[in-house]
Amino acid sequence: MVHPVPKMAPGRHSTENSSRSIEARLEEAVGLAKAIRLDVVCAEFARITRPRPSSLLGNGTLETLGELISENDIGLVVIDAPLSPVQQRNLERRWQAKVIDRTGLILEIFGARARTHEGRLQVELAALSYQRSRLVRSWTHLERQRGGFGFLGGPGESQLEIDRRLIGERIARLKRELDATRRTRALHREARRRVPYPVVALVGYTNAGKSTLFNRLTRSSVIAGDMLFATLDPTMRRLELPSGRQAILSDTVGFISDLPTHLVAAFRATLEEVIEADIVVHVRDAHHPDSEAQRNDVLNVLIDLGLDEPTEDAVVEAMNKIDLLDPTARASLAGQQLSNSQGVALSAATGEGRDALLELIDRRLESEARVVRLEIPHTDGKTLAWVYDRGEVLGRRDDNEAAHLSVRLSEADIARLRHRQRLH
Repeated sequence: MVHPVPKMAPGRHSTENSSRSIEARLEEAVGLAKAIRLDVVCAEFARITRPRPSSLLGNGTLETLGELISENDIGLVVIDAPLSPVQQRNLERRWQAKVIDRTGLILEIFGARARTHEGRLQVELAALSYQRSRLVRSWTHLERQRGGFGFLGGPGESQLEIDRRLIGERIARLKRELDATRRTRALHREARRRVPYPVVALVGYTNAGKSTLFNRLTRSSVIAGDMLFATLDPTMRRLELPSGRQAILSDTVGFISDLPTHLVAAFRATLEEVIEADIVVHVRDAHHPDSEAQRNDVLNVLIDLGLDEPTEDAVVEAMNKIDLLDPTARASLAGQQLSNSQGVALSAATGEGRDALLELIDRRLESEARVVRLEIPHTDGKTLAWVYDRGEVLGRRDDNEAAHLSVRLSEADIARLRHRQRLH
């Protein structure tokens, strides 16, 4: 495991993101490798003065790492940075070992974790988009000429051109299938708007504890492990709130820094559930030293997905893993939460703070309520019962044909009701 670090003045953070320590970046890279059960023999910083176009690393670093690779009989080297196809090929030749970059490692994890048909489609699309960029003419096995039939004339396609064409055709098919999946998801969301359940989406940096919190809130048993990207396929369950209101809770794939754009694009259909949610709960690892940097990474991905600039009114912050904090840090966090009505400190592992989070979600849904006037035909008893169940009926007048109601409803419920009854 190698994490390249630009050489900078002493005392400064030496990473692409100045808010993130190099130690934390290397630890995260090791965690990614262990997520697919790779045996990490060693993890090293590689300081570089100027990235080399041919190999990224300088000759001295190449020589030192080469000796380390040879002495330990290492077969796979992970570079925690993006590599060009030429850089990847040159490093493999120099070290006589397989080399993958950060994107390749994340793709390996996604490939190992995808369980649903949609998840596998998304991973394959991302992998093929990445693989297509790896096709370079200097690869010898791609320079073989495959002769055409004599009557067609010409030498035929090169293996490189065939590979590119086949990958391009497969990508086009995958995009069509995922477009169909996106339309299906849109229909499902449309159906959910017709039923009395607002949607609450859990988002957060990978390994922040979203799935553990999901299980704690819904008494479910989805996969939750102390590893990066334990959850890849989204899960939904019914959520009971203190007021008796019910909601749908959605667990989503975790985010990570420097997530390649084509990976975000491949999972856009899944992550659109977040954009459509009534409430977004951002689960943060309060114990992690780079918690604030992770927060910024998550919010940036949400913005890239099309969610408006997140504000305190748009996102509930759940500061998780407080059971791992020392008393001083817990007291400091508690003080911050007292001044922030949009956040909760909790431990998904022990259950501490669970009720406070549910109450905050309940209040948020309640605070979005406004008074509307409805005219519901007496023949539509189902809608009338729904309104009494979901809203606060402030007044009612009946005539021969309909009930005329004054009701306080949440904005989410008003949107759902538009599919059943015209509002006045």
